[in-house]
Amino acid sequence: MTVARRQHFFLADRGHGLPYSKGLAAASLMVTGLTPARSYVVANKVEEELKLHPAGNSTPSYMRELTLEVLGREAGSKYVEAFLKWESVAELDGPLIILIGGATGVGKSTIATQLATRLGITRVVSTDAVREVLRSAFTAQMFPTLYSSSFEADNAVRQPIPNSGDRLIIGFREQAAAVAVGAQALIDRAVAEGTDMILEGAHLVPGFLQSVDSEEAVIVSLVITVDDEQLHRDHFHRRSREARPKDRYLESFDKIRRIQRYMVSSALMREVPTIEHCDDVDATLS
Repeated sequence: MTVARRQHFFLADRGHGLPYSKGLAAASLMVTGLTPARSYVVANKVEEELKLHPAGNSTPSYMRELTLEVLGREAGSKYVEAFLKWESVAELDGPLIILIGGATGVGKSTIATQLATRLGITRVVSTDAVREVLRSAFTAQMFPTLYSSSFEADNAVRQPIPNSGDRLIIGFREQAAAVAVGAQALIDRAVAEGTDMILEGAHLVPGFLQSVDSEEAVIVSLVITVDDEQLHRDHFHRRSREARPKDRYLESFDKIRRIQRYMVSSALMREVPTIEHCDDVDATLS
């Protein structure tokens, strides 16, 4: 399967009349994890270097080497390494699919949106949307856990629970297993179409999806966490400015933390990386 390779805009070929653009260069550099401001500084330094050389020397190969040199000098070798890794991914024939799991309120949606912007990915899907679609196919009587939030799934569990069982985690697993069916269909379609995609949501529990080792795509799974409880609480206070009231989340905060611990445990068992979100989106993305 062959798909179009991603373009690195800052490798502009002046021989074909494409002027160097600091804005496009900065946008391309953000794939390394640099902040927008620092990316623009590097792009500006590249432009300054270009002014010292004849226009005829600004071939794509020269532009690439110059950009990597300036990037290493201004930001450090780890950012050069990050960009080279992204180049290797960009050269692959299959699509890039990123799965971002995590408990409610850890910042999955924000990270997914920012990551999509930096990587030039246009398809971002939440598992909450998948759950809504499944609700249209199954009634609450048929699949009660689909009709509750992830942290309230214990209220929808009908079967007897062993004394040693955790009703919340059992309900959450039921819901995650159901949503995983729809999520798997989205992943399979993206692979078949050769389309890059970011899928995020609390239902992306490591071990519940089948195609994470697909040979036809680059599928990256990770779990976002917030280790600091107060910082996690603060995320819900900010939600009070949105349509979603904070009280409902704060009343179930202990349950949300339990789900996070379960997801981290599942990630560790399957060697899925966990990334702590320390309230600095740029730092998390880097």
